Amino acid sequence: MHDIACIGILVADVICKTVDTIPESGKLGLIDSLRLYNGGCAMSAAADLAILGAKTAILGKIGNDGFGMHLKGVLSQYQVNTDGLIVDDSVDTSASVVLVESSGERTFLHCKSSNAAFTDQDVNFDVIEESKIVFVAGSMLMDGFDGEPCARVLKRAKEMGKITALDTAWDDSGRWMDLLGPALQYVDYFLPSIEEACELSGETDPDKIADVFFDYGVKHVAIKMGSRGSYYRESREAEGKYVPRFTVEAKDTTGAGDSFCAGFLYGLSIGLPMRDCCVLGNAVGAHCVQAVGATTGIRPYAEIKKFIEANT
Repeated sequence: MHDIACIGILVADVICKTVDTIPESGKLGLIDSLRLYNGGCAMSAAADLAILGAKTAILGKIGNDGFGMHLKGVLSQYQVNTDGLIVDDSVDTSASVVLVESSGERTFLHCKSSNAAFTDQDVNFDVIEESKIVFVAGSMLMDGFDGEPCARVLKRAKEMGKITALDTAWDDSGRWMDLLGPALQYVDYFLPSIEEACELSGETDPDKIADVFFDYGVKHVAIKMGSRGSYYRESREAEGKYVPRFTVEAKDTTGAGDSFCAGFLYGLSIGLPMRDCCVLGNAVGAHCVQAVGATTGIRPYAEIKKFIEANT
């Protein structure tokens, strides 16, 4: 039995550090390092969850190429179940070039590739059946899965008695709620960033944002607030509350949002109340940003728990 099945995007991240300026056309700029890491919302969350101690499965699509084999190798290393992972000879593995500034902030250049080719027809429901929580990670970057196909998968997961959760990525096309709206009625826990939540809802106040999501049928809302930590609201009738961040030195913010989701969902899988899930999400996110790469800084739950106890 899997604690959590992560459906969504897998990305090979080529991380370039430190990049504070871009060279003029035709000129060379030197950087400190250029390394290949695993990334993508579903990939990062699945790896983070496995490190924390969850039994995890992943469903998605990669190409039969060097990047794809790297990602599959990382999943094997973390003992993530890949029965739902499709290797497609006809597509390239999705990849990003990540430019990390000296401040730790990052800019992405992304190619959707295999993630755009993933559809609801690719979903292995035998894996879903064997999972307690179903987490869709990377909505807005899966052309063949976003919208009605995602809604169909989540609807079926709910009919199978599963807890559902969903996180979004930035929608460069500007479709936002037109695309995501149909799926939200089947989402138990919605976990967007504040920037994405504002675009989706047309609001800026977290309480008003949450009201919009509740109108669409979401059961519970948790919002990643960046330097403000996180916000959660257990129901429309409940009061929205904030959970402060942990102060650490950030080296790289790549994967910070995915690590929050991993911490939150791990907490959910072991029966923690929603506030404690947010605390755990903030703590896992704090560990993420202290190392370069989306999963490099993540530690087992026992170590994260000690960190929380020592810093609260």
